Amino acid sequence: MNLESPKVTVQKSAEELFNFLSDVQNFEQIMPQNTDKFVAGENTFLFALKGMPEIRLNLQQKEPNSKIVLGSASDKFPFSLTGSIAETSDNTSEIQLTFEGSFNPMMAMMIKGPLQKFINTLSENIEKL
Repeated sequence: MNLESPKVTVQKSAEELFNFLSDVQNFEQIMPQNTDKFVAGENTFLFALKGMPEIRLNLQQKEPNSKIVLGSASDKFPFSLTGSIAETSDNTSEIQLTFEGSFNPMMAMMIKGPLQKFINTLSENIEKL
């Protein structure tokens, strides 16, 4: 299953946005309002939304000023969340989030809507930075 957020413009250079997202502690600032739990480590964070199970994400890949890849720490729920960053000027950049996961058709049908809403919320909150 592949889901994409809309591209959003951020009032930060690509380098500033990349540095912000490279620090997993900062993800707490862009999480949805219905976040029940958020615990960050060095390159990993765990979060839970109201009524949903906890999810742990690990920072898996970084391409300076252009890409950040987070991946699920669970084999039961394998997915990645990629932030693709493009500089549009010295002080602005664009980002698009892409979710890729392998789920059985029944699971995919159940989680597609909430996941799309989640990545859209993340991208809207990044736009406000």
